[in-house]
Amino acid sequence: MPEVTAAKNNRIASMNFGSIYPHYLSRIEKNGRTKEELDQAILWLTGYDQAKLDGYISGNGSFGDFFEGATLHENAHMIKGVVCGYRIEEIPEEFALYRDCRRMEKLIDELAKGRKMEKILRE
Repeated sequence: MPEVTAAKNNRIASMNFGSIYPHYLSRIEKNGRTKEELDQAILWLTGYDQAKLDGYISGNGSFGDFFEGATLHENAHMIKGVVCGYRIEEIPEEFALYRDCRRMEKLIDELAKGRKMEKILRE
């Protein structure tokens, strides 16, 4: 498994959320899912409301800002598995931003793969 480094963590932190969101959206739409479902998963994870998420989607903030302002769902720890070669539950606490980003990507993967929403939302 690749190792998370401070450089990788910092690179993710500085990326603009709004520049990446369209890639998430096109990925899930190719698989028959909707923007509403994508937003629902992100809102569940972060505790944001739609207006706050829309601000980030429009380019107002980096991933660092995005996760710094989020209140992660109490069941976020249940998001496990491998994303981009990283086992989420093995990413050290010092790289919490990187781990949280991978958690969100795991939700998006599950959405794209057709998993039921109640499973994605760890209900």
